[in-house]
Amino acid sequence: YQLRYFAAVARAGSFTKAAEAEGVTQPSLSEGIRRLEEELGTGLLERLGRTVRLTEAGERLLPHAQQVLR
Repeated sequence: YQLRYFAAVARAGSFTKAAEAEGVTQPSLSEGIRRLEEELGTGLLERLGRTVRLTEAGERLLPHAQQVLR
């Protein structure tokens, strides 16, 4: 679920919109992504107020996450 949440945020550009799309609460989605970042030892998303941007590591991970999710 962590990769799915990450890809959803990357697609939506927002934690709130991604949570709505995934049918989960925003805190649950945020926790899943926080755990993924912790496991990988790097930040994947830059939180910019209400919007989100992928970090360099997030940019590298996204195509792999999308492939796994297919």
